[in-house]
Amino acid sequence: MKIPKYIKPGDTIGVVAPSFGATTEPYIYRFQEAIKKFKDRGYNVVIGECCYKSDGLGISTLPEIAAAELMKFYLDDKIDGVLSCGGGELMCETISHLDFKKLESATPKWFMGYSDNTNFIFPLATMCDVASIYGPNAPGFGKPWEQPEYDAIELLEGKKNTVIGYKEFQNPEVESKDPLSPYIYTDPKVLVSYVSNDRTGKLIKATSNDKIEFSGVLIGGCLDVLVCLSGTKFDNIKKFNEKYKDVIWFLESCDYNPMDIRRGLWHLRESGWFDNAKGFLIGRPYSAFRQEIMGVNQYNGVIDILKEFNVPIILDCDIGHIDPAMPLIVGSYATVLVKDNNIEISMK
Repeated sequence: MKIPKYIKPGDTIGVVAPSFGATTEPYIYRFQEAIKKFKDRGYNVVIGECCYKSDGLGISTLPEIAAAELMKFYLDDKIDGVLSCGGGELMCETISHLDFKKLESATPKWFMGYSDNTNFIFPLATMCDVASIYGPNAPGFGKPWEQPEYDAIELLEGKKNTVIGYKEFQNPEVESKDPLSPYIYTDPKVLVSYVSNDRTGKLIKATSNDKIEFSGVLIGGCLDVLVCLSGTKFDNIKKFNEKYKDVIWFLESCDYNPMDIRRGLWHLRESGWFDNAKGFLIGRPYSAFRQEIMGVNQYNGVIDILKEFNVPIILDCDIGHIDPAMPLIVGSYATVLVKDNNIEISMK
């Protein structure tokens, strides 16, 4: 796995829009404030034209134009790191126009984004052996920086390689009219963990006092996107699993309801994606949060499908669409430590 060169003040950050751009509020204002913050930190910023386009269907512009911008920025030696301008819905159409062979042979550089950007981050690791960061999109840096934003920028700068879970989170039903509002913490984080029982060999619910530790190559992203990629020419998991025998999967969901999550995980399981799993990190789901459909919820929709692997499963992690979220280095070799309702992920 190729780890890109870390960025530093004085370097140039490029911002692209392979999914949504920043063309509506509050994203325009947040994006502008984020650019100011990067410049105040000492970075030069180059903004792609697609960031201000909105003539596409479900993405910023025509997929081939968005793809050309991403290729241009990633291959430009004058740009040291690339951030996504936003998430979205149809970045899958953008990647149809990317040249992954050319990306594989290029000098690796950091790309950061999340949600729909799984469409780029996941094949970048599984097809090109290049690490990237599943972390905030550019407008996410517009608000006053708290620990998650500092975690993300310090991963990009190589100042840290360990992230630690946060104590509280913001209920997705709570919103602020202030586009630059800090996080509104409403609920304490409570990890729900399952481990193998030494006596029975079956998965059981762990207590908060249990120490859980496992290691492997960190891979994953937004489940909604991963299910869509499965079975396409961007599905290189079979070869990935042949190369990397120990894999930690991190998964989170945006639009899926509990039934979708259960079906999606079943689909990936039966496709052989999880054959080398040494553990699972499951983020709090956005749409399925505290929702139940015919008895299926965000917990049994996961455990019932993944229990056959008999490896640790940590649910309600600070990953994904419910703030705050830990940034993760996709493709890194990670060690996960869970104890006393806290999670620590060390990546190298």
